[in-house]
Amino acid sequence: MFAIEAGDFPDSPTFTLTNSPVMIYFDNKTILYQNYLAKANECEDLIIMKNFKIGDKLTKFPLIQGGMGVGISLGRLAGTVAKEGGIGIISTAQIGYREKDFDRNTEEANQRAILSEMKKARRISPDGIIGYNIMVALKEYASHVKAAVHAGADLIISGAGLPTELPALVSGSKTKIAPIVSTDKSAKVILKYWERKYKRTADLVVIEGPQAGGHLGFHKEELDSYTPEAYDNEIRKIVQTVKSYAAKFGTEIPVVAAGGIATHEDVKHVLDLDVDGVQVATRFIPTEECDADIRLKESLIHAAKDDIAIVKSPVGMPGRAIMNPFMQHVMAGEKIPHSPCHRCLAKCSPGEIPYCITDKLIAAVKGDVENGLLFCGAKAYMADKIETVHDVIADLFGTESECIRLS
Repeated sequence: MFAIEAGDFPDSPTFTLTNSPVMIYFDNKTILYQNYLAKANECEDLIIMKNFKIGDKLTKFPLIQGGMGVGISLGRLAGTVAKEGGIGIISTAQIGYREKDFDRNTEEANQRAILSEMKKARRISPDGIIGYNIMVALKEYASHVKAAVHAGADLIISGAGLPTELPALVSGSKTKIAPIVSTDKSAKVILKYWERKYKRTADLVVIEGPQAGGHLGFHKEELDSYTPEAYDNEIRKIVQTVKSYAAKFGTEIPVVAAGGIATHEDVKHVLDLDVDGVQVATRFIPTEECDADIRLKESLIHAAKDDIAIVKSPVGMPGRAIMNPFMQHVMAGEKIPHSPCHRCLAKCSPGEIPYCITDKLIAAVKGDVENGLLFCGAKAYMADKIETVHDVIADLFGTESECIRLS
């Protein structure tokens, strides 16, 4: 243990350092400590961020780019985020939609695309941290996980249900696994299940809050009941639960907060809740590197706060999206005609669903913003321009200045 005294940085406080990598941001200057955890005695403007490991790779920024399907976060976006020092995530949900035989051989097309999109990401970031988001609700969940492992995934993040079988599906591989939880109850359920059945625990835990986009891990009434303060307390409970399992297994389990994180202030706020990092998704849609059509990106820029609403989904969970003519028909109780079933969901009755989620998410990613399902987070309306991934990360973490590395 050693200390950096006040004179070591202009106008800086005294830091006490211990073993754990972190990032320190002070007066818009960025100092990255690869091997030490710094605590400032007094400094309101100081943000201290841990850099966590995925396998033998260390993040430059404590950031995960959230998985977004269909086709929003593919190889280009994930590879660019990884190149910039975050964790890039590819969504496997109907990932093969651009393949010529997608309608005839949906799963074969998806399997090919899982591999090809990782190759694309690796060309951009050969040594970065790149993984997949795989929904438990998918009919071919197990085959997607196995394909992701085969493709060389550093990490698999899994939600839209509890990923009870995930440890078995990655057994024998180097791929790390992370469940998405929304409540302390769900965190305790999945961690206890993995402990009892597999004698192991999570490598990372993502807490997805009620302001997230896409499918939400809450009942409608829960969404209405959670105030920001109440959910902050829920995050604190989950962090303590995860810490108890980390202690039990003699390891570290980074905890990452997600949902409604769009600004530097949001990042500062959640890190004050003792989480290790943030997952950001919607903010990366209106970027040059996002894999979606420009018209989808522009739909966020044009959206007003009142345009964003909780909507119905065939998955059986509430979702958050931008209201458009298509969703207005759905919310009015109309049933939308759809194409032949692509067998995307494990639990889906084509004759009973209000609309086909595959059809409408593909319409959105291709730029049909009038008739597509425009999933987004609660703060999507804050987008005002097309940015680069580099600029988004710099804005989130306040790191326009040069990064100084100390070992």
